[in-house]
Amino acid sequence: MTARDSHVNTVAIPPATVVEDVRPQVDGGRFPIKRVVGEDVEVTAACYAHGHEVVAAAVRYRGPGETQWHECEMEPLGNDLWTGTFGVDRMGAWEYKVACWLDHLKAWRDGFARRVDPEDIRLNARIGAQLVARAAERCGTDTCAKLEPWARILREDDDVERLRATALDETLFQLARENAPRDGLYETQALRITVDRERARFSTWYELFPRSASPQAGVHGSFEDVDERLDEIAGMGFDILYLPPIHPIGRDKRKGKNNSVVAQADDVGSPWAIGAKEGGHTAIHPHLGTHADFRHLLMATRARGMEIALDIAFQCAPDHPWVTEHPEWFRKRPDGSIQYAENPPKKYQDIYPLDFETPHWKSLWEALRDVFLFWIKEGVQVFRVDNPHTKPFAFWEWVIAEIKRDHPEVLFLSEAFTRPHVMHRLAKAGFTQSYTYFTWRGSKHELTAYFTELAKSRSREYFRPNCWPNTPDILPYHLQNASPAMFRIRLVLAATLAASYGIYGPAFELGENRPFKPDSEEYLDSEKYQLRHWDRSNPESLAPLITRVNAFRKQHPALQGDWSLVFHATDNDALLAYSKQSGDDRVLVVVNLDPNVAQAGFVYVDEAALGLDPGAAYTVTDAITGAHFTWYGSRNFVRLEPWRAPAHVFSLR
Repeated sequence: MTARDSHVNTVAIPPATVVEDVRPQVDGGRFPIKRVVGEDVEVTAACYAHGHEVVAAAVRYRGPGETQWHECEMEPLGNDLWTGTFGVDRMGAWEYKVACWLDHLKAWRDGFARRVDPEDIRLNARIGAQLVARAAERCGTDTCAKLEPWARILREDDDVERLRATALDETLFQLARENAPRDGLYETQALRITVDRERARFSTWYELFPRSASPQAGVHGSFEDVDERLDEIAGMGFDILYLPPIHPIGRDKRKGKNNSVVAQADDVGSPWAIGAKEGGHTAIHPHLGTHADFRHLLMATRARGMEIALDIAFQCAPDHPWVTEHPEWFRKRPDGSIQYAENPPKKYQDIYPLDFETPHWKSLWEALRDVFLFWIKEGVQVFRVDNPHTKPFAFWEWVIAEIKRDHPEVLFLSEAFTRPHVMHRLAKAGFTQSYTYFTWRGSKHELTAYFTELAKSRSREYFRPNCWPNTPDILPYHLQNASPAMFRIRLVLAATLAASYGIYGPAFELGENRPFKPDSEEYLDSEKYQLRHWDRSNPESLAPLITRVNAFRKQHPALQGDWSLVFHATDNDALLAYSKQSGDDRVLVVVNLDPNVAQAGFVYVDEAALGLDPGAAYTVTDAITGAHFTWYGSRNFVRLEPWRAPAHVFSLR
């Protein structure tokens, strides 16, 4: 539909129309929905009036900084449901609402077209003349020049055929409707949209510890060492390089290897124990480099079509400058000592949480906002936020709104592996993307149910999933002591089920599978507590597969969104089949979920969902092996050997 600037309307009578069940909206408009630049917003609503009154409806909308509303006419779907669509063409805060009014002109013309008695036609022509005259009174000079003669003919002419032809003139009718008073008008409250750049919807993340980037084992890495790896990471198809905290690491109560309470002299500590005499959340660990070195790395990353995501962890090491400068920001125990972080039985003696219930909360909030603003000024536009679920929702809603008001390009990833309602509330509060439960979903039933929820439920309006098969904190049980086949399976699933996914870089790429102990999801020799030297020349590296899959993602718009996901039936529960599409681009994926045994069976393709003619032949081309197959109709046979290729990632032609 074509959008147009709407005119100011004077309501002549009290609202006589009803608008209900406007979709999309989140919690009755309490929170905004989310879109990216270039996407459409399709709005539906129930719009009606009493009796047999004819109504019209429109979606009204305006973009960032606009005071005037634009609108697009809504079309009836039947049963009092209406739909209208408008596009969003720039980042920032948008608004939309639905208006409904009595369409007296349409009711008159529809009735006029059915009339046959000459006197009846003449009488109703006079009624139409009155309606057209009301519209002519409200329009500009040029429009009036067209409508007034029309009204005069309807009012004065007695020739039935001329009256009929004049009354049914479509161009004049539409002109009059556009200017007619909107009697019985009702407008909903304004609903909000947060419009982000495209990377909010489609992104590919690679997590790397800069301190482990040195080519020499046992030597602390630097930003310069990360720079040397950029071509390799970009070549694998990643567009976001995520760095854990780059700040000075506390020395007081520093943790040793494998989270040991007593650190040795050469232990480097956890990057999440932020702050030391060198500074806090706006300082850089001296072994990594300077702020100038970091800015150089940012520019080098952008030159390769990537950007850096910086970890924000709002917590402090015992020797963080804030501990002495702002003791009021920390919670004290009865003995006067500061309470360290705990998640029983886990204890984090090297980390002091901030007290968001302090009477000095306002100065704390402003200081934390200023941390974001500092790094934005340095050039960072993406933040991965550590454990946001342990801070108040009101803080996140405030600080993200503060940032995005002046910096709508900034993206926030919520690292919150917690209860569903908490994860969703954080997304509503403004986080651009969210970690998911994919990390632990393994069976066909679990994956189908979970991703159907993500792609099809109303939560998709605000919750954008970012799927990670592993993190530095989580070596899930199905990856512990697992074969390379399991890592390949999880890679394909993450990269094709979700438009945004990430891997904890070298550890996943090289199949790191050793747990600290059998009942733990911690890694043995975790990179969180020590330097690691990764042998990227390992022939078992997943780098070639990662490169092929990521290249396929970039070539196929179907994989750059989440909402088109459709699961297809198979006769083997070890085989998972699903598709995505965008326009004419169609992708079909079949995954063997068993890393140890070749699995075979029939895939029952939902031809209608893919826009295929029933029973027709079509060619499928596998991105992983390059093989071509001709499939016929809905029922087709597959056999997948996990040690060779655990999945088919098909493009359809």
